[in-house]
Amino acid sequence: MAPAPRLVTTTMPWGPEHAANPARLLTREWLVTNGLGGYASGAVGGACTRRYHGLLVAALPSPLGRTVMLTHLGESVALADGRELRLTGEERPDGSFDVTETLQEFRLESGLPVWHFRVGGVVLEKRILMPYRQNTVHVAFRMLAGPTPIRLLLRPRLNFRRHEDDVTEPLVPYDLFSRDRRHEVRRQDGAATTLRLMVHGAEAEFILDGGKASEFHYRLEWERGYAHRGPLWSPGRFSLALAAGGQVTLVASTEEWDTIEAFSPADTRQAELERRQRLIEQAHPLARSGVAAELVLAADQFIIAPQGRSARAEDARTVIAGYHWFTDWGRDTMISLEGLTLTTGRSHEAGAILRTFQNYVRDGLIPNMFPEGQNEGLYHTADATLWYFHAMKRYVEVTGDRSTLRHALPTLNSIVEHHLKGTRFGIGADGKDGLLRQGADGYQLTWMDAKVDGWVVTPRRGKAVEINALWFNALRLMEGWMRAEGDDLRAAELGEHAARAQQSFNRRFWNPQTGALFDVVDGEDGDDAAIRPNMLLAISLAHPVLEESRWAAVMDVTLKRLVTPVGLRSLAPGHPDFRPRYDGDLRARDAAYHQGTVWGWLAGPFADAWLKVHPHDAAGLKRVLDGFVPHLGEACLGSISEVFDAEEPFTPRGCVAQAWSVAELLRAWVRCAELLAAAS
Repeated sequence: MAPAPRLVTTTMPWGPEHAANPARLLTREWLVTNGLGGYASGAVGGACTRRYHGLLVAALPSPLGRTVMLTHLGESVALADGRELRLTGEERPDGSFDVTETLQEFRLESGLPVWHFRVGGVVLEKRILMPYRQNTVHVAFRMLAGPTPIRLLLRPRLNFRRHEDDVTEPLVPYDLFSRDRRHEVRRQDGAATTLRLMVHGAEAEFILDGGKASEFHYRLEWERGYAHRGPLWSPGRFSLALAAGGQVTLVASTEEWDTIEAFSPADTRQAELERRQRLIEQAHPLARSGVAAELVLAADQFIIAPQGRSARAEDARTVIAGYHWFTDWGRDTMISLEGLTLTTGRSHEAGAILRTFQNYVRDGLIPNMFPEGQNEGLYHTADATLWYFHAMKRYVEVTGDRSTLRHALPTLNSIVEHHLKGTRFGIGADGKDGLLRQGADGYQLTWMDAKVDGWVVTPRRGKAVEINALWFNALRLMEGWMRAEGDDLRAAELGEHAARAQQSFNRRFWNPQTGALFDVVDGEDGDDAAIRPNMLLAISLAHPVLEESRWAAVMDVTLKRLVTPVGLRSLAPGHPDFRPRYDGDLRARDAAYHQGTVWGWLAGPFADAWLKVHPHDAAGLKRVLDGFVPHLGEACLGSISEVFDAEEPFTPRGCVAQAWSVAELLRAWVRCAELLAAAS
């Protein structure tokens, strides 16, 4: 196959004229993933601003989990005139950022990061990739132009630790073992695993200097109220000769040597470019160029083969909810499934995800999340299981795979029965009205799940609006599936439960004072009239529970109070609990997390509801979705953040790359494009 065409998703010029304002070098980040949950990531300017940043964060089997193996690479050039110049800036321990004048441009090609540097008369290019399904990173340098050869100096810095651990983890003694081109770094106490290093493409001299320790400052950890200074250790540095047209690649890995050396860096890069080209070619026809193609490549970062969970088959798949700190979450996975897998033509993986989570159903619930490095999930969620029905419905519609559905039907029936009779955390149908209630002290069971120091910020105990929209949708879906399987008696029973819930919903949730829906009824403090985006699910799902005569009113309130260019506010301005900014320490952030903060994923339900109320106005929806386009050039370039401030300039916050944000925007974008194409 010919090399994949270069798909430049974002270009960020940089030069001496920008040096007075280095903020973009620290606030723009890049991300490369390996299909296992491991990744490489950092600030564009070269600094590690988060505890999660590193050139090799390996996804290791339980109980280790994701581990920072290679944190930083000091990069400098020794010129023929004796000068030594750094390629990227470095953040000093006092928090100041030392900007170099060598960076000329940063861009993404096929979603992979590329830097251009000018050092004197020398032009250098740096690229980073991770071979698919390996805990390996390739950092490649190519000399594009220059009058004389140079020496490239690379200093690896490390402190093996779990990626969520504080950066203050003390250094332990490390040993370096070298033979020929192979170098291994191990902790003297035998803990963790081995980091293997080798250089391809040039004669490499490894200059030992006694093992240097240096203190690094992690700017964003400081801003977020966490420990922000920590030590890194370096055994020495590589010195490599490089002439015009020459290329060298530093390989860092936790894999065995036979895996590391199986393919050359050139072959590995070609294979990865071809894989990325296939991702574009197999996606929906309207997702093969432009913004949608960027999102297809971003979507690939979240679909992984989980490591070391014994209950999962070899073809198991799951979804990382967000980078850098999220693991796989049931709710996020089910909401993301259509955009990440079906819109992108990865239906085989969609089926594997559904089957994987089916294996973990307990007491009528799918896991809320799997903690880092653990095999068993946590089940404290009232909605993730109901989203499973929605995901199954979309999967069967797109693929026609009724075998997976039939295999899941006993589990799905069991889920319904557990909800009718009552299950964990107070989740169960109210015998008086058929509505689903939820709530247990100390738990946050809906997607608005912020909790800090025992404080559940938005408990929403009672009968939440989106939980009941999902419950009704699940009942109607099961009714149809059972009827299709010839079980008319079971279908009729489910239909009766659905009809009762729908009648009660429309009687209880409509609020004439606001012209919208209550967010919670029968709550701890009565009925909650807060204007939140949760009410959109009463319209957006396949089986809308809200009577159609009220759709337009709900959409009107949503447009006026909640819609922003990058998603929907989680609470309308004017409410006493409204918080315009998501920043500060953990308590301050959690107080704002669902109290106004904008969520990108809500663009999906909004799009579905919009097209039900305005079926001939895809252009109006496109104008709303276009607000996301500039964001692809900020935060994590080429991806969509988790959340944004509730007021202008809608600063991106939280995870810089979030699965359901990418998935729901991609899904909505393609659906909108389909309608516009049909109308033209």
